[in-house]
Amino acid sequence: MVNQPIGYWSSAAGKAVVHHIRAMLAENGLTQPQWWVLNQVVGHENGRDRKEVVHVLRGYLEFGEGPLQHDIDSLIQRALLSQDPGTADAPLHITDAGTELRNRVAALQERTRAEIHEGIDDADYVRALKVLQRMIHNVDGQAWHH
Repeated sequence: MVNQPIGYWSSAAGKAVVHHIRAMLAENGLTQPQWWVLNQVVGHENGRDRKEVVHVLRGYLEFGEGPLQHDIDSLIQRALLSQDPGTADAPLHITDAGTELRNRVAALQERTRAEIHEGIDDADYVRALKVLQRMIHNVDGQAWHH
């Protein structure tokens, strides 16, 4: 296995894991960016600034901030988030329906994570991440995670 290509295996693992997560989210009416937005707004009693949410999450996207704005608008239209319509800079608030959906999906996300990590102890998982991070560093690559 030492001669197996890391590019292939890391890409294959990434695609399989992301597909598994996105399928669970889709079954619950969410895209992955919408899930990220809900998680950025929940727990902020006074709301969260839209620009701040986009700034935090833009590193996850390869195609710019526009789709995040669309996802936020979609969550508002679905009454999962609210924002004072009179002010573009008004903070985002998670609604009761948004909180209920977020909490339900969070429980499913824990189950999904357990499925993905089955048979892998925490030490092996951390070691795998460190190896991948080192490989990125070795080739002067860029990686970002919140």
